[in-house]
Amino acid sequence: MPELPEVEAVTRRVRRMAAGARIVSAGLYRAGIAAPQNPEKIRRGTRGQRIEAVERRGKNILVFLDGGSVLRVHLRMTGNLTVIADHRLRPVTARAWFELDGGRAMILDDPRALGRITLHKTAELAKLFSNLGPEPLGPEFTPEFLARIAAASRKPIKLLLMDQRLIAGLGNIYAVEALFQAGIHPARKACRAGAGRLRALHAAIVGTLKLAIDSAIKAYELPGGFSEEEVFPAAVYGREGEACLRCRRLVRRMKQGGRSTYYCPGCQK
Repeated sequence: MPELPEVEAVTRRVRRMAAGARIVSAGLYRAGIAAPQNPEKIRRGTRGQRIEAVERRGKNILVFLDGGSVLRVHLRMTGNLTVIADHRLRPVTARAWFELDGGRAMILDDPRALGRITLHKTAELAKLFSNLGPEPLGPEFTPEFLARIAAASRKPIKLLLMDQRLIAGLGNIYAVEALFQAGIHPARKACRAGAGRLRALHAAIVGTLKLAIDSAIKAYELPGGFSEEEVFPAAVYGREGEACLRCRRLVRRMKQGGRSTYYCPGCQK
């Protein structure tokens, strides 16, 4: 499932390839990807519009149009927003397409058809994302902010990090990796993490995400699709039963909030 680094990599690539282009026409092959909107609203609302900017908010890709509207794209499990050289060569897994001037196309390529595209007025964005916390790579996400939300919560620290209302976009893989780098057991109550560990965790979140973004950018340039395991050097994620790279104790896995959490019982307390 695409997480913040993968979505950021897609955003940067589409920005580089599509910013400034004008949308000539659009098509949606599945009405459900626009739910609860009518696909015709998206077709009409994007036709003739120039792409002014492409940004990310949490795990959402935002394509800003010069008419004061914005396309909101969520990739879900298997989606990928990309630009192809010829709009006529759309793959069979394309669920939506936006023909650009010059013959290119921006497409939502999604084998499982779980992704979503909706069209909104730019002025609606604040309300649309009012339930999202600050970006973990943004200026509002400071060590002091992390300490404040941790002090107010008795949740396990891993579940606190995954709460999108508190921190936007931080997903399972990179929360697990940051906790390992900071030496914090994922089941430790957030309010009992300690000031020093929380400072280390803040640095680990920022560092892990920056490394993961660089890795995702490289991985999306590889032929044959994308898998985060191709490039990102995971220390514990997906390594249950393998020796920890630091202390050589075996990495363990447990369930938290319906997701798999990997950790080292020797390094994380």
